[in-house]
Amino acid sequence: MKKVLVLGAGMVARPLVQYLLDQPEYQLTVADLVIAKAEEVIGGRSNGKAVALVAGDNDTLEKLIVDHDLSVSLLPAPLHPVVAELCIKHRKHMVTASYVSPKMRELDQAARDAGVMILNEIGVDPGIDHMSAMRVIDDVKARGGKVTCFKSYCGGLPSPEDNDNPFGYKFSWSPRAVFAAGKNSALYRLDGQEVQIPASELFADHHTLPVENIGELEAYPNRDSLSYINTYGLNGIDTMFRGTLRYPGWCETLKAFVDLGMLEERRMTFPAGMTFAQFFAKAVGLDSDEDLREKVAKKLSIEEASPILCRFDWLGLFSNDPIPLAGQDSTPMDVLCAVMEKKMVYNPGERDMICLVHRFRAEFPDGSAEKINSTLIDFGVPNGDSSMARTVGLPAAIGAKMILNGEISIPGVQIPVIKEIYEPVLDTLAKMNIRCTETTQKTGTGSVFKYK
Repeated sequence: MKKVLVLGAGMVARPLVQYLLDQPEYQLTVADLVIAKAEEVIGGRSNGKAVALVAGDNDTLEKLIVDHDLSVSLLPAPLHPVVAELCIKHRKHMVTASYVSPKMRELDQAARDAGVMILNEIGVDPGIDHMSAMRVIDDVKARGGKVTCFKSYCGGLPSPEDNDNPFGYKFSWSPRAVFAAGKNSALYRLDGQEVQIPASELFADHHTLPVENIGELEAYPNRDSLSYINTYGLNGIDTMFRGTLRYPGWCETLKAFVDLGMLEERRMTFPAGMTFAQFFAKAVGLDSDEDLREKVAKKLSIEEASPILCRFDWLGLFSNDPIPLAGQDSTPMDVLCAVMEKKMVYNPGERDMICLVHRFRAEFPDGSAEKINSTLIDFGVPNGDSSMARTVGLPAAIGAKMILNGEISIPGVQIPVIKEIYEPVLDTLAKMNIRCTETTQKTGTGSVFKYK
């Protein structure tokens, strides 16, 4: 009997947990701060057990890790290295869908020495994006070609028919994680030139991407694209860009939040009874909430009728309604997350959507060239699992199963960019109707992609 520990029972946990519970030879333990959440994702299955785990209780965490063959961490990203260190100490394997952080990367040699596999970045973005990209890249190389341009985009969005609020967004994962991702700087290569974007200007550096059957979306850069040049084996590539997708209007609105300091982590006192207008004025450094819309427009150098301020208004930031978290010390982002999590939710029967787009240019020794598009559009199940949960949780679950069954055994801190991992994971996902559609267009060597 294989014993698996799942740490965290949040918004993406259920498909992963259910997939692993479907393996009759597995015994699953789900640990969460709120034991009822763990019980809910287990759904009464006989080979599942829910336990409570308080944040910072590393003694209990260590005992749980010791008692299981593999741990899947769905905890907040800063906690993954803590889990990994304990897994390495006790020679247990680990899987997570999150990015490899510098602290996690530092554990690579220790994991190798212990014979432990720490498989990271096996969700959707990162995860399916890596695996589907490598399948195309390896195919081009096998045919003697070279990828000279690679642009990869991914976004979790409401399906078009359920895109019905001014932000064009609903939360299928943690609001704080969404905002945290928007506070990173970015680095990419465009036509041979490196482009650095500071965090304060991330949302200003956006462009339009047309997606078949979906329409025009906004794209802005995602972290450090250049770090994946070596990972993907694309040394010498002219253009390397990884981006995030949103519906139009998101970038200008988030840029306004950044400029106003609403995403900062400075702690402030918001007394009981404080209204949204009072909170908003205090958070952005205005002396009062009188004529607030006019003052905010002036601070942002935009018109009072701007769609940005209309979105603020829809969110209630100019209202006299009481704020959440009143009567306690919080940050502006805490309050913003609380109100957005309440208003920007999926109602019963609504679907989310994952949109993943790769665009390649490949050149071949005979002088020919190809444009290769790879697109995955996946929708959530009405009144069931979200697409975000499926596309994050299922790849991680499949990876965990492969490790437990001895199908892969590569010690160290790894991501799924080798054929032994990505082929079986993508093939298994395809059987679940999660697949990329690829098209190829022959072009002349002078033909190029335009970034903007």
